[in-house]
Amino acid sequence: MGKIEEFKEMALSSERIVFFGGAGVSTESGIPDYRSTGGLYSQKYKYAPETMLSHTFFVNNPEEFYVFYKDKLLHPEAKPNITHIKLAELEGQGRLMAVVTQNVDGLHQQAGSKAVDELHGSVHRNYCMQCAKEYSLEYIVSSNGVPVCDECGGIVRPDVVLYEEQLDSNVLSSAIEHISSADMLIIGGTSLAVYPAASLVWKFAGNKLVSINKTPISTPPGCLAITDSLGNVFSQL
Repeated sequence: MGKIEEFKEMALSSERIVFFGGAGVSTESGIPDYRSTGGLYSQKYKYAPETMLSHTFFVNNPEEFYVFYKDKLLHPEAKPNITHIKLAELEGQGRLMAVVTQNVDGLHQQAGSKAVDELHGSVHRNYCMQCAKEYSLEYIVSSNGVPVCDECGGIVRPDVVLYEEQLDSNVLSSAIEHISSADMLIIGGTSLAVYPAASLVWKFAGNKLVSINKTPISTPPGCLAITDSLGNVFSQL
């Protein structure tokens, strides 16, 4: 039996699937990933991307932060791909319990997924740092320079977790609960290099563990590792 057939059999016999995904989930929607050749971190800027996406840089250089953020992290035209769609279908069938994502693009919800733990927040949520008024992605995209609140004039920031910032404790607790109670965990499109998010896969206590990634990655023992595109694998479900 091939690995994809084995994966399909696992999924069909599971009722509490959790999908743990990274940037590779959205590359087939036209959103660049971070660490592959041509990814965000392989490009050259005045500062390293990790620096420009840090809390310190945002506070000290909001203008430069927003130039980079709008140029590289906002993709309002992106649409869900086959992986997003199939995951939403699995949830609708009662097989998938939750998606735990490191992505901030909101494509899982756009595809119809309801139970989504967004570890690093979402570009679709933005708020004034002074009065907490909420703003849409469209407001950020259409603003010139640093977006400011139309109520109090405060700086509007995205509800995304920057470097040096902690993950939201409620989201983290929800993700841990979902993963620890899953009967199947699918790791997809992530190098498992970003912590603390990557450490969550070790909370899985079941025996049906699958990794799907275009390039080989280091996985926990007993993992069914499929080196292929997510789109190719999920299109066969």
